[in-house]
Amino acid sequence: MRHLLFAAVLGVSALPALACRMTMALEQWPPYVYRDAEGRYTGLDLELLRAIFKEARCTLVTLPELPTARRELLFQKGKLDLMLAASETPERQSYARFSISYRDEAVGIFSKSGHADGLRQIASVAQLARGKATLLAPKVGWYGAQYAAARPALEKAGRLNAFGTFQQGVRMLDAGRADLLMGDVLAVRHEARQQGVALSALPFLALRAPVHLMLNAHSTSAADLARLNAAITHLEQRGALAAIRASYDAP
Repeated sequence: MRHLLFAAVLGVSALPALACRMTMALEQWPPYVYRDAEGRYTGLDLELLRAIFKEARCTLVTLPELPTARRELLFQKGKLDLMLAASETPERQSYARFSISYRDEAVGIFSKSGHADGLRQIASVAQLARGKATLLAPKVGWYGAQYAAARPALEKAGRLNAFGTFQQGVRMLDAGRADLLMGDVLAVRHEARQQGVALSALPFLALRAPVHLMLNAHSTSAADLARLNAAITHLEQRGALAAIRASYDAP
């Protein structure tokens, strides 16, 4: 791995001085990308991306917000160059190229503070599935092999309820619709703070996995990817990306 990263660092100096310009559609995904009180876009992923593009001497062009399905369709058609926080899958490799990881995603399970008695002993998703606690989980998305294996039993027992947004999920938990809520750690904590709901996390993660910048294979080049990989490597070596992640208390 060290040799590969070193090669990426060296390779950027050998790249031709061509324009490096990529287009991305914005979204509301706090605290990763969102509008602040002044209406400006900010967030963990956006700060990380801006640092990477500045280091790579690339230009980032942002387009107005698009629904998730529309954004993914335009990307697959080559109308968008870049998407954030992507998991590398065999299906996506047919139309995309992936940077080295720039952060981890972490999925946790939460209860309301003061309602954790009898839940603290749960140490895995499998143990949760064998118990009696009810769970709120997002309607769509991949939340790890443990949850995928446990989901049929939870559904069969009527112990699983779905939500569309974290705003809805935290409201449901606060209203007592279930004992536990599962979701992206930073997104759940952000929404709970917005609603003034105190949460306690179970002592394990349902999923922790690296995420990547996903570049369109048709509208970007291998040289573009090399620039971004070299930039990520330089910034990690200097601790710059770690400092940004730490400012958001990223797990």
